[in-house]
Amino acid sequence: MALQNIGASNSDDAFYRYKMPRMITKIEGRGNGIKTNIVNMVDVAKALARPASYTTKYFGCELGAQSKFDEKTGVSLVNGSHDTAKLAGLLENFIKKYVQCYGCGNPETEILITKSQMVQLKCAACGFVSDVDMRDKLTSFILKNPPEQKKSSKDKKAMRRAEKERLKEGNASDEDHVSPTSSLAGDRENGSGEEDDDGVQWQTDTSAEAARQRIQEQLSSVTADMVMLATEEPEKKTSKASPVVEENSNGNVKTKKLSDMAKEYLKKGVGPKETLASLSGSPQENASALYEALLDGVEKGFAKHVVKKKNYLAAVVAAEGEDSQLLLLRAVEDFCVKSNANAVKEVALVLKALYDADILEEEYIVKWYEEGSSGGNKSSLIWKNAKPFVEWLQSAESETEEE
Repeated sequence: MALQNIGASNSDDAFYRYKMPRMITKIEGRGNGIKTNIVNMVDVAKALARPASYTTKYFGCELGAQSKFDEKTGVSLVNGSHDTAKLAGLLENFIKKYVQCYGCGNPETEILITKSQMVQLKCAACGFVSDVDMRDKLTSFILKNPPEQKKSSKDKKAMRRAEKERLKEGNASDEDHVSPTSSLAGDRENGSGEEDDDGVQWQTDTSAEAARQRIQEQLSSVTADMVMLATEEPEKKTSKASPVVEENSNGNVKTKKLSDMAKEYLKKGVGPKETLASLSGSPQENASALYEALLDGVEKGFAKHVVKKKNYLAAVVAAEGEDSQLLLLRAVEDFCVKSNANAVKEVALVLKALYDADILEEEYIVKWYEEGSSGGNKSSLIWKNAKPFVEWLQSAESETEEE
């Protein structure tokens, strides 16, 4: 079966994970009874996670022809003779309107019907809720034939937890039921060990080194505590002194200077590697300064600007070691704190853009989120807005493991 990427904008991406079968059509009948049969409509609709009746109805609405989908046989018919290319173009319009997220373009969305009878798309990746144009004819059909509700991620997680607990209980019960032969063997071994101990002749080591060791062991507990305190005090003093040194170095001013330097390098057209090499701060300060400089003057649409400057951000990840992705993630976090409210709202879109560009990996995004959401700044809106994307990553991973 020939497959193609979902969405025309992703047609050139060889590694795009969302695919659907190419549409196959067949002309049936003659004269006034001529019809176009979309042979694999069920497979196409399944790949789009939409009912086949929606796509069939959409074709009928756009072509001004009667259309019918048989739920029992899976046959999709549209009156009239229509070539495959024309129907494929209409399917692309359907994908843009009723499948892809209006925020990030991801096709993994769910159709929602509000109490006020409005049709919306909720993205499983970035959490963005898209409002569908209610003037479109298909919306009235959707309201009359709402989609079946999928099992929520909470239900899936609960089922997986129950399965894990069941397996743990099974393993525990297996360990409790120890065979009587093994217990008897253990008793025999213990018995033989006691007999061997009785036959041992103990001697006292009278060497000078052993004598020193015994004297040390005979120190009173109070003296030992005093010795321990004396050795620990310098460590405490040094650990307290380090933050003072950081405060005296005035890190905020240094970061500000670094961001200004990065802006100057970007204006001059200096390359990614050269820009990073020219910054004199720590790896984290350099990453934060570069990210702030790249998005200087941007008020909204941060994800689009991040994609345009992805070469610079890829250089941040490539310059350092294994945890370099965490440097970039913390730079995103720092920028959201300093910037306007739109940066915090769009943090999930930025994360997804960096993930799709293969700059950030799932492992480090989840690690950064878990550390931040349970740390001192856990009340920040950054974690609330990033949560849908992280949950989408985790659910996608669990689904692949189950497959």
